[in-house]
Amino acid sequence: MRSWILMLLLFPLSITSQNTISGTVSSATETLPFANIYIAELGKGTTTDENGFYSLEEVPNGEWTLSASYTGFETQQRQVALIGGRTEVSFQLSPDNSLDEVVVSGTLRPVSKLESPVPVEVYSKNFFKKNPTPSVFESLQNINGVRPQLNCNVCNTGDIHINGLEGPYTFVLIDGMPIVSGLSTVYGLTGIPQSLIERMEVVKGPASTLYGSEAVGGIINIITKKPSNAPEAAIESFVSGWGELNTDLGLRYDMGEKVQGLLGVNYFNYQNPIDNNGDGFTDLTLQNRISIFNKLNFQREDNRVFTLAGRYVYEDRWGGEMNWNSGFRGGDEVYGESIYTSRWETFGTYTLPMDVPITFQFSANGHNQNSFYGTDSYNADQYIGFGQFTWNSTIGQDHDLLVGAAYRYTFYDDNTFATRDADGIENEPSVIHLPGLFVQDEWKFDSNNTLLTGMRWDYNSVHGNIFSPRINYKWTSTDKSNILRLSGGNGFRVANVFTEDHAALTGAREVVFDGKLDPETSWNANVNYIKRFFSNTGSIFTLDASAFYTYFTNRILPDYETDPNKIIYANLEGSSVSQGVSLNTDMVWRNGLKVLAGATLMDVSVTENGETRRQLLTESFSGVWSVSYTVRSIDLTFDYTGNLYGPMRLPLISETDPRDEFSPWFSIQNIQLTKRFGTDWELFGGVKNLLNFTPADDSIARSFDPFDEDVVFDENGQAVPTADNPFGLTFDPSYVYASNQGIRGFVGLRYTAF
Repeated sequence: MRSWILMLLLFPLSITSQNTISGTVSSATETLPFANIYIAELGKGTTTDENGFYSLEEVPNGEWTLSASYTGFETQQRQVALIGGRTEVSFQLSPDNSLDEVVVSGTLRPVSKLESPVPVEVYSKNFFKKNPTPSVFESLQNINGVRPQLNCNVCNTGDIHINGLEGPYTFVLIDGMPIVSGLSTVYGLTGIPQSLIERMEVVKGPASTLYGSEAVGGIINIITKKPSNAPEAAIESFVSGWGELNTDLGLRYDMGEKVQGLLGVNYFNYQNPIDNNGDGFTDLTLQNRISIFNKLNFQREDNRVFTLAGRYVYEDRWGGEMNWNSGFRGGDEVYGESIYTSRWETFGTYTLPMDVPITFQFSANGHNQNSFYGTDSYNADQYIGFGQFTWNSTIGQDHDLLVGAAYRYTFYDDNTFATRDADGIENEPSVIHLPGLFVQDEWKFDSNNTLLTGMRWDYNSVHGNIFSPRINYKWTSTDKSNILRLSGGNGFRVANVFTEDHAALTGAREVVFDGKLDPETSWNANVNYIKRFFSNTGSIFTLDASAFYTYFTNRILPDYETDPNKIIYANLEGSSVSQGVSLNTDMVWRNGLKVLAGATLMDVSVTENGETRRQLLTESFSGVWSVSYTVRSIDLTFDYTGNLYGPMRLPLISETDPRDEFSPWFSIQNIQLTKRFGTDWELFGGVKNLLNFTPADDSIARSFDPFDEDVVFDENGQAVPTADNPFGLTFDPSYVYASNQGIRGFVGLRYTAF
C-alpha cells in the first residue's frame, strides 16, 4: 500500500520532469553553425553555436520529433523518448538536391535543372501556397515575365502572356501532354486541383522542335504528383470576403498490389454580384465550376512506365448587367454573357516491352462550349487526339540522342463563318492532320560545355511542310556557380481566331477577316546567365538574367483601330519584334527569410507601312516579388507577394474616345499569415489587392446602352456624335487590362495526411 501511495506522489513529478537535449549538427565535411533545432509538437527550438553545438533545455518527458534544418541541406528528423536527464542527439545532414531540381520540359527527358542546356524555371507547390487562388491561371501573376491577361470586361476570360506575346503563343501541357490549346486556351488553366500539382515548369522562348509549331512564345508544363509520393489525403478550402468559395481535395488509393491511384476534385463557386465601379455590370463573373481528376500508376516489370490520367471540367459562368438572369440568355432586354463549358481529357505514358527504350505518350480531349454574348450565339465543339513515340539513347560517352514521331488530329466546328465553305453557306468543320518527326542530339564536350541541336518536320494538311530548327549551348563553371546558356530557334503558328480570342465574340463589334490568314513565322534568340553565391553563414543567393529577341513575319494581330465597329484580322504587312531583358533573384537566409524577386523590361512593337507602334495590351515593364518569413518557434509564416506593371496601350474606339490611351502604373499586392498545427493542419488567411487597385470606372464604353439602341449610325455603319453621345462611341468591353475585383480578405484551412 505504501508503494502505491509513493508512486501516486511521484507521478506528477515524472510528468513535469525537465530534460536537456544536446549534440552537434554537421555535414559530411564540416560542422554547421547556426543550424535550427526544433520540436514542432512543443513549439520549442534553438540554434547551434559557431562550432555546430546545441543544447535544448527544459524539455518535458514524452516522445517528441526533433528536427535539424540548415539552408542548402535536407531537413532531418529524429524520434526521441525522454524520461528525465540529459540526452545526446547529433545530426549529419545531406545536401538538399531540391536546389537542383530534375526537369523534363526543356529536353523531353529527366535532367538536372543545372545540367539542362535549356533554361527551365521551376515553381514548386509551396510557391503557389504563398498566394492561394481558385485557378492556376491566377497563380501565374507572380512569375516574372508571365502575365495572366483578361480579354473581356464582362465574361472575364483571358490568356497567358510570356514576354509580351499573347496566349496563343504559349503552349500549356499537363504532365508533358498538349492538353490545353485551341478552344480550351481560355479555360484550360482553370479547374486543375492545385492539391495535386507537384510543380510547374516554365520555358520562355520557342520550343517548337520538341512540342510542335504552336510553342512559339514558350511552354508551361504542369507536373502532377505521382501516386507513390502523394499524401493519403490533402484538403484545402478557402473563402474570400466577396463570397468566393474554393475547395481542393486529393486522395491516394490502391487498386490491388500493382495499381496506385490519385483522385482530385476542385470546386469553385461565386454567386454574389458586385458592382463597386457603378457601371451597372458585374465586376467579377459569377461562376460555378467542378473539376474531377484521376491518375493511375501501374507497376510493371523492369520499372517500365504506365500511367493513365483523366480529367473532366464543367463550368457555368456569366457576367453582365446586374439584373441579368438565365431567363434573359440570348435576348436583347438585359445584356449578359453566359458560357457553359463541358470538357474531358485523358492522357498517359507507356513504355513498350522491348529491349530498346521506346516510350509512347498519348492524349485526347473533347471541348464543348455553349454560349451567348448578348444576342450572339457561339456554339463550338473541338476534339484533339495526340500520340507520340520517343526513343532516347546514349551514343558513346558524349552524345544523348532523342528521336520521336508524333501525330496530332484536330477537329473543330462552330456556328460562325469560320467553319463554312467558300460560299459561306454550307457548314464545313475544320479537320487538320499534323504528323511530325523530330530528332535532338545533346553533345557533351566535357564537364563544362554542352551543345544541343534539334530539328523537327511537321506536315500540316492545310498549310503543308513546317521545319523547326533549334540550337542551344551551355557553359558551366567547374563549381557550378556560373552558368551561361545561348539558344536560338524558330516557330510556326496557324491562327484560329474564334478559339483563341474571345474579344472576337464579346461586345458589339463585327469580326472581319481581311483575306486568307496565312501562317506566322518567328525567329528567336535568347541569352541566359545564372550566378550562385554561397555565404559562410549558409545563406544562398541566385541571380538569373536573360535577354530575348523574337522577330515575326506574317503575324496575325487584331485591329481594333481602323474601324470602331469591327475587329479586323489580317496578316501583318510588315514585321513585329518582341525584345527585352529580365532578371530574377532568389535569396534564402538561414534565419528563415526567403525573397524571390524579378523584373522584365521589354519592347513589343509592330512595324507596318513604315510606321512602328507599340503592341496593344503589352506592358513595357513588369516586376514581381515574394517575401516569406517563418517564426519557427510558433510555426507561423508570413508571406508578402505582389506585382507591378507599367502602362499598356489600350484599344480605343475612335480618335475622339475620351478614355486614356494608356493604362496607369498599377500594382496588385497580397499578404498572408499561415499557422501550422502539428504536421497535418494549416490555418491561413490574409488580404488580397491591398492597395485596392481597380481600372477606371468607364472601362466599358456606354455600359448603359449595351445593345446600342440610342446610337445613331451613318450609311457606312459609323457612330455619329450626338448630344447624348458626343464622342460617337458604341458599347465596347474590350478596354481591359486588369481585374475589377478590389480589396478583399480571405481565410482557409489546409489538411495533409501522409
